[in-house]
Amino acid sequence: MAIKTRFTEEFGIEHPIAQGGMQWVGYAEMVAPVANAGGLGFLTALTQPTPEDLAKEIARTKEMTDKPFGVNLTILPAIKPPPYAEYRDAIIQGGVKIVETAGYKPQEHIDHFKQHGIKIIHKCTAVRHALSAERMGADAISIDGFECAGHPGEDDIPGLILIPAAADKVKVPMLASGGFGDGRGLAAALALGADGINMGTRFCVTKEAPINEAFKRQMVENDERATNLIFRTLHNTARVMKNAVSDEVVAIERKGGAKFEDVQHLVAGVRGRKAMAEGDTDGGIWSAGMIQGLIHDIPTVEELIDRIVADAEKIIKGRLESMIK
Repeated sequence: MAIKTRFTEEFGIEHPIAQGGMQWVGYAEMVAPVANAGGLGFLTALTQPTPEDLAKEIARTKEMTDKPFGVNLTILPAIKPPPYAEYRDAIIQGGVKIVETAGYKPQEHIDHFKQHGIKIIHKCTAVRHALSAERMGADAISIDGFECAGHPGEDDIPGLILIPAAADKVKVPMLASGGFGDGRGLAAALALGADGINMGTRFCVTKEAPINEAFKRQMVENDERATNLIFRTLHNTARVMKNAVSDEVVAIERKGGAKFEDVQHLVAGVRGRKAMAEGDTDGGIWSAGMIQGLIHDIPTVEELIDRIVADAEKIIKGRLESMIK
């Protein structure tokens, strides 16, 4: 059995489940198993130090799967931005046909990719941003609710409202993102008007995820309260795993008048990567969503996807259908 939606049909995949781009996680080891299990996985372009490295990672992924997969390209305002045009060329030359864009002013990136027949999924946190991306030519939208890991935007709208609000207005296929990790979530997303789900944190807690086991075990042990919202006072909110470091960042911000320089030593990427490599869950900042409260095991990617789809089918065809008299 399978659940067919506009998303599966348009993007040529078996199941309406995507693994979004995740910094330091979106490697071939993560993406290929998702593709092989019938989902849509995304390499993270800027995890690769150079466009040449991205080209090699695309080639490596193709050695591990013959199924569709994509590349995430996050566009951030910066004084010295990465060489985005070169990263785009690596994606195009690598023969990738699906790109997930996220972030700041994606128009030039969407235009360039679409000239080469590449489908675009744009990730956003507000209905107005989704409509803007649709006008720019995005083929699908991933709408990210307040429950998500990473950057939930500044509107604080949870998925139960954001997803149907977007579905009322967005015409292209739409993925529900933020707070999804089981069959109940998939069934709910479809009921709310989405065409599939996008998962980040849940895919991190799988056997194949290239993450230290200590972090996986910690996320299994955590409940839904085990996140912190940092950078609130800087108007660049990020949801991260609750630990000693993120607690300290929150405490500094609560004193008022905090500048980024006051917390920079705590949130530095180098520190976070070192902590991850060493398995020190209190050593740095780590993105994680509220879905931690619904994560109870560390399955293979295939086991996870199969279970989510089977459970969603049982809910749709069993529990919900039985209620209609």
